[in-house]
Amino acid sequence: MGLARGNIEGLKKQQLSALERLAGKRAGRDLVLSPETARAMAAVSVDINRQVGLLINRAGAIEMVLVGDHDGIMIPRLPHRGAGGRLRGLRLAHTHLGREKISEEDLMDLLFLRLDLLSVLHVDESGLPALLESAHLLPEAVDGKNWRFLPPVHPANQSGSIAELIEDLERQFALIVGARAVSSGDDRAILIDVSVEARALAEESMDELAELARSAAVSVVGRVMQRPRQLNARLLMGKGKLAEVMILALKTDANLLIFNQELGASQMRSITDFTDLRVIDRTQLILDIFARRALSREGKLQVEMAQLKYLLPRLTSRDDALSRLTGGIGARGPGETKLEIDKRRINDRLARLKKELDAVTAERFRRRSRRRKKELPVLSLVGYTNAGKSTLLNTLTHSDIIAEDRLFATLDPTSRRLRFPTDMEVILTDTVGFIRNLPPTLLQAFMATLEELREADLLAHVVDVSDPGFRRRMAVVEELLQRLELGDMAVLKVYNKIDAVENREEIMRLAAEDDAVAISARDPETLRPLLARAEKLIGKTMRRDENGEAQPPKRM
Repeated sequence: MGLARGNIEGLKKQQLSALERLAGKRAGRDLVLSPETARAMAAVSVDINRQVGLLINRAGAIEMVLVGDHDGIMIPRLPHRGAGGRLRGLRLAHTHLGREKISEEDLMDLLFLRLDLLSVLHVDESGLPALLESAHLLPEAVDGKNWRFLPPVHPANQSGSIAELIEDLERQFALIVGARAVSSGDDRAILIDVSVEARALAEESMDELAELARSAAVSVVGRVMQRPRQLNARLLMGKGKLAEVMILALKTDANLLIFNQELGASQMRSITDFTDLRVIDRTQLILDIFARRALSREGKLQVEMAQLKYLLPRLTSRDDALSRLTGGIGARGPGETKLEIDKRRINDRLARLKKELDAVTAERFRRRSRRRKKELPVLSLVGYTNAGKSTLLNTLTHSDIIAEDRLFATLDPTSRRLRFPTDMEVILTDTVGFIRNLPPTLLQAFMATLEELREADLLAHVVDVSDPGFRRRMAVVEELLQRLELGDMAVLKVYNKIDAVENREEIMRLAAEDDAVAISARDPETLRPLLARAEKLIGKTMRRDENGEAQPPKRM
């Protein structure tokens, strides 16, 4: 038996009993409402002078009775959709006491809640049911509208099968992208960007967000961009645009929204309430990738610390928007079992993590000190993520560290010995790649790892010149080096992936103008100029004593 929910304060005992009896009826599988249920619903609604609604499942059973006021009804949070259907599996029928037609608010409920059907039962002055109006969603818009109104009908004169109509709608939605059910471990995301920056920059940023999603094993099924004059503080975008997102989610069977902008706790909660989909932002996506890639103890500690620091200010009110993330994308990795603890325990955990990380950092410092005693110069590779740093290290040192064509394929720092043609030896290091708008929590958490760069005698800034926006990516790396107080170090620009550009001569000309070396990290033959330039620059930082003995190098 369903239970009455909503505005039941002040109702008499016999009125509550009438609502309970209504909850025990069956609406019917093939009818919107059985005539008997419609009469009982109208009688109760007139008696209490409030709108009454029924949430009905596909078997025709009433799952919930809703009580509103005279002019409207409030729908509580509904259970998540089950796998295998784009629509929710519930239909809503509620009374209108003033003969109002289906309203804009009713249609928004139909859309945002993904209801199978929304129906309004008009009640006449004598308390009897009059016409029954219904609307359902459409797989494709008709005349700019994503819903269709069924012809009004009296409950006693209904024809056709509502169950067959809903089954047909599900088939039509499925045919748009092919029949496919979303399983619990399969994320299908719509990417959303709401910003006031130039469209070209916004599109480039969205392309990068799509690459981040690919690195997190998320299927991107749609993109939505909006450039409003003013951002909506609560939802970031307007309700109309959110409605477009919901229609796209229905068509593509999306179960995840990824925003390119960082969301506050209240924004995430509001968007989740409106869309009934899981919602994460760009920062959570990057955190998820880092959680997947961290292999070393240090990397895992850093990722967990970043996760907890991100979560801490969002624990003001624990809600469904956050609880949906636990164990899923945006909350994976070493810290996933700790993401629902309270603030005090999070702070305690952060303090313990800091101690552990300090111990690991001290050990890293001791290793660096031993390396310095051997008087080996250090050449560090820096650059935007996926610029080809790991591939370059593999080719130069004949190593086999992970190097994939995706963002943040490698996370943990790597060091290898490299012998120059003149038999001079250096330590070649590779650190985590940079990215625009790098989350402050991650930058702070990985500061210990990036300390490696301070010990370098030369930074090789690896640039993917096959990317049309490589100049902007170079600027991001240079700005981050300044933030890390590394802007005064000797830097060699390395223009990589010349094998992937159409106009190779143009890149060679740009490299000459920028005092850079142009290479293909996959082709050892192109690396000779790089080795010669690196050896020359490192040699300039070396100082010798009176007897000509090499001394520990210094930075320029």
